[in-house]
Amino acid sequence: MPYSELYMPNKSHELHGVRILECAAEGAPLRNARELNDLISKAWENRAKMVVVPAERLGDDFFRLRTGIAGEMVQKFVNYRVRLAIVGDISRYVEESTALRDFVRESNRGNQLWFVANIEELEERLR
Repeated sequence: MPYSELYMPNKSHELHGVRILECAAEGAPLRNARELNDLISKAWENRAKMVVVPAERLGDDFFRLRTGIAGEMVQKFVNYRVRLAIVGDISRYVEESTALRDFVRESNRGNQLWFVANIEELEERLR
């Protein structure tokens, strides 16, 4: 399978006035700077203001804050002024880590990064 099919989002659409680039649930995990740069480039190509990434596309290390992967990913999106929504059930990670629970809570208070259970919850937040 070509690199772009493994890592690139497959759906660009508008949701309550916000241009969204939605990653496919299938595919290899997003793990490094090159993959993130490609994802952000794809967002710009589609004029997307927000990228939606299924939680299952992020490796376990993303949810272990001590690895620094989450911080690096989020910072890239901030630098390029593209919002990020992580969609899916992350309850097992949140139950294991007070730091992650706090990170999710604080992120959801802002506007740059959201953790939501499903697309319907994202849609509700964008209203």
